[in-house]
Amino acid sequence: MNDLKNSKAAVSTVTINRNEFDKPTENIYEAISIASKRAVQINSEIKKELLEKLEEFATYSDSLEEVFENKEQIEVSKFYEKLPKPHAMAVEEWLMDKIYHRNTAKDA
Repeated sequence: MNDLKNSKAAVSTVTINRNEFDKPTENIYEAISIASKRAVQINSEIKKELLEKLEEFATYSDSLEEVFENKEQIEVSKFYEKLPKPHAMAVEEWLMDKIYHRNTAKDA
């Protein structure tokens, strides 16, 4: 997870050369599918870690009127909001050839 926090992925929208993106698979749809599946994995990892950290600050009460603001909880949330989006991280990993993939139809 630490490598996700230190990701060099762009925080804003970046144009990517289509030929560079689909070079490993020679099929743009397959490349997008692989990157999107990785983005789902990254998102679930980030969500799991965020929920674990926020659980540490949780306070439970029976009253709906009581709302507690916890500065540490707010800081943790802000940190995760500033991270690059999961799809940007997945695209960066794809372009850096860090995602293992194989086509089982071609392997058979």
